[in-house]
Amino acid sequence: MAAARKTRVAVLISGRGSNMVALLEAAKDPAFPAEIVLVLSNRPAAAGLARAAAAGIPTQAIDHRAFADRAGFDAALDAALRAAEIDLVCLAGFMRILTTEFVASWAGRMLNIHPSLLPLFKGTHTHRQALDAGVRLHGCTVHFVVPELDAGPIVAQAAIPVRQDDDPDSLADRVIVQERRLYPAVLALVAGGRARLEGERVVIADAAPDGALFSV
Repeated sequence: MAAARKTRVAVLISGRGSNMVALLEAAKDPAFPAEIVLVLSNRPAAAGLARAAAAGIPTQAIDHRAFADRAGFDAALDAALRAAEIDLVCLAGFMRILTTEFVASWAGRMLNIHPSLLPLFKGTHTHRQALDAGVRLHGCTVHFVVPELDAGPIVAQAAIPVRQDDDPDSLADRVIVQERRLYPAVLALVAGGRARLEGERVVIADAAPDGALFSV
């Protein structure tokens, strides 16, 4: 009996690709329901491209500076993803705002990880935002991408306590540990068909009753 076809995934990065590496490591497991078949960056010098290539993953750079506008870049990005027969896109530190048309064409097939407990602290400098707000819990969120920035149906979240002596760097160091744990788990859920969109919400089959996947 032939093995089930794995979901073909592209990881989009702009920098060193720390979450990308976590996804690559998870995908090495033969039982993992997704395979990373492309790592693509808008920055040709992104360190993550070399890390992906060293792991034997095909890489591609599409320099956004070579295009007159955002639509032109997004068209080239879309063409590259379709040429690679991508089923699912994972944004992992991809520092580009995508056009509404591009997001619509990949609706329900594009995930992002954000370093806060959305809907709190959208945008950048999330750890400083959390400290300034005085919250006691902070963390990360994996969500489906919609045209609105850092919005979209939430698949899962991981939370950590904010310590009295935290600064943005110490908070970031602890959140990234959870990001590297959460993103592969969510990719497995979505690629394996256990997490599905129902309207504006994500329904997860066989979710752990103690919520272990969602909070630490």
